[in-house]
Parts: sequence; C-alpha cells; structure tokens
Amino acid sequence: MNYRNFGNIDFKPSALGFGCMRLPQLEGEDNRIDEPEATRMIRHAIDQGVNYIDTAWPYHQGESEPLVGRILQDGYREKVALATKMPSWLVEKSEDLDHFFNSQLERLQTDHIDFYLLHALNQGHWDKYLSIKVFDWAEKQMADGKIRHLGFSFHDEFPVFERILKGYDYWDFCQIQYNYMDTNYQAGERGLKMAAERGIGVVVMEPLKGGKLAIEEPPQVVKQAFSKAVKDWKPAEWALQWLWNQPEVGLVLSGMSTMEQVELNLQSASRSGVNSLSPEEVQTIKDVRQSWQGLAPVACTHCEYCLPCPSGVLIPQIFAIYNNAVMYDQQGRGKRVYESDIPAERQADACVECGTCEELCPQNLTIIEYLKDAHQYLG
Repeated sequence: MNYRNFGNIDFKPSALGFGCMRLPQLEGEDNRIDEPEATRMIRHAIDQGVNYIDTAWPYHQGESEPLVGRILQDGYREKVALATKMPSWLVEKSEDLDHFFNSQLERLQTDHIDFYLLHALNQGHWDKYLSIKVFDWAEKQMADGKIRHLGFSFHDEFPVFERILKGYDYWDFCQIQYNYMDTNYQAGERGLKMAAERGIGVVVMEPLKGGKLAIEEPPQVVKQAFSKAVKDWKPAEWALQWLWNQPEVGLVLSGMSTMEQVELNLQSASRSGVNSLSPEEVQTIKDVRQSWQGLAPVACTHCEYCLPCPSGVLIPQIFAIYNNAVMYDQQGRGKRVYESDIPAERQADACVECGTCEELCPQNLTIIEYLKDAHQYLG
C-alpha cells in the first residue's frame, strides 16, 4: 500500500480508503448487509494496508455504522482511522448534536472518532449549524478527546464551498465529489486546490462517478479513446490513477461491493503515486473525457451567464441532469434526480421563451429548444 500526505495533519492515509455505503447486500435489500462477506472484505483491505474506514449515520438505512463497529473488533479498530458523519438534515437544535454523536459512539463501539464530518454541507445546513453554535460543541468534543479531527463533506455550488471553507479557521479536512468528469462540479478542481492551499486534507468521494467510469464496455467512442493508450488498464484504474496523480488529493474513497473490486482497487493503489502518470497517460484521460462529453446533447459549460432566469428556471442544473442521463444511458435515474432536485416551478416547462438567456449565452446555445428537449426526456 502507498501512503499520502493529508494537509497539515500528522497522519499518512492509505491511498485507498474503504467507503461503507455500498457493502454487499442480501437479496438486493439495502438494509440487509451480507455481514460475513463485508467482514471478509473490510478486514482483508485493512490487512493489506488500508487505514481509513468511512461510514455515516444513514448508510444502508442505518445498518452500516453498527456493522462497522462489529467488524473493527478483534484488534482492527486500533489499525485504522475511523470516519463518520453528523446527519445534518436531522439536526434541528443543539441538543441533537449530543444525541446523534453519542449514539454513533455506541453503534461503532468506540470512545472516539478519528475523523468526524458535518455531513452533506450545503448553504442551508451551514446556516443551521452556525445558528446552533456547532463549533462550540465540536471543540468541546475535541478537548475531551472524543473527536480527533473535524471536517465536512460537501454537496452544493463552489461559492458555498468557499464560504464554508473560510467560515471556520480550524477545519482539518474536507470530503468532496471529484473525478475526471466532475472537475467543475460542486467544489471541483478549484475547491480541491483551495483546500490544499489552506493545509486542509482532501478526501475524494465518487471517484468513479457512481460506477459510471468503471464500465468495462463503455460507448464505442469512449472505448476507442482508451484503445489508443499505452497501458492496458481497466476504465476504473484510469479514473483512480488520474486522482492519485494529483498531490492535492489526500485519499480516494471507494465504496466496494465485492471482493473482486477490493482486490482490483488494492492492486491499483499499489501502483499509485503523485505525478506518476506520463504526459501520454494524462492525455489519454483528456481524450476519454472529451469522448464522454461528446455524447452530451447540450454543450453547456455551466458558466451561469444565463442566470438568474426571469422565470426562475434552473437552466444549467437542468442541462447537467439531462446531459448525465443521456451520456450514461440512465434516463430513469435522470427523471428521479430531475423530480427531486429541481422544484416543479423551476423546471424546464416554466420557460416563457423570453430569450434573455440566449442573448447572454457565450456558447450561443439555443437554450429554449434544449429546455424543451430536456423536459420531454426528464419530465
């Protein structure tokens, strides 16, 4: 196993961290984890040098934390840094912080959490935490030795990330979604570099974009881009090596569901290193990215010049959902995301065809027509 720098923290994380959100299931039911197999997988990863285990309150409908607590018995707890997260969406008042945190210590059968995160921070959760003085609470837990390092995971736009990062002087680490297709999504590459410049360790989640970048039979144009590479790596390894090549990346979390995935990722991690990719290999990833992007129906760069829309339509967000659904052939998932993430009054059919957005678009997109196409596909 290779180990990496992690901001200003005196801790060398393994290049590969084990995320406990996608453990093997029984009969495909999320809350029924195959405990013997999950135990075998996680303990094998630890035996091979993985030293960072990540879980959270809601994973596997609440069953992940208790299972991780059982798996880390028999001396395994002492071999790893354990990470879990405060369920931000369930916290309403300051008393809730103690309630959830103490429950997590009990579920995980431990007296401290090495890396504790405020989960899924967005502007709303951030404002709420400030109102209940979460940092007074967190600093007391750290003074008592119950939390070793404080961080946050993030799901919002870059300006919110910057606000949160600069809103507390003692963050130790953060967790962001980042992969070669999501360099400008949420925190993105700008957030990665900003955190690193401030000495904050960065944990990368969704390195394979929910498995989309691990497909061994991608569309033909993507396959052709891979075929020109010197190395005969699987698509998943290309995605992981691209991340590990960057010095700002502290560790990469992978939510592994099978022992085969564990073995492949361990092998990839053993070959990883900062600046280990040749210029030709970096170019391969650029070519693959362009191939994937060429499948997107809308050439939107998410510059947001079109916002605010006079009718309130969330134009770039809608196009991002539409592009992802078409690129990865996941119309059903796209429909669900469209319904859950875009309020009905701000969906594409709220467009009144005033043309303001098209006058402002630097890409000269026919936004009105694309919005119609998106709503027909997703609505």
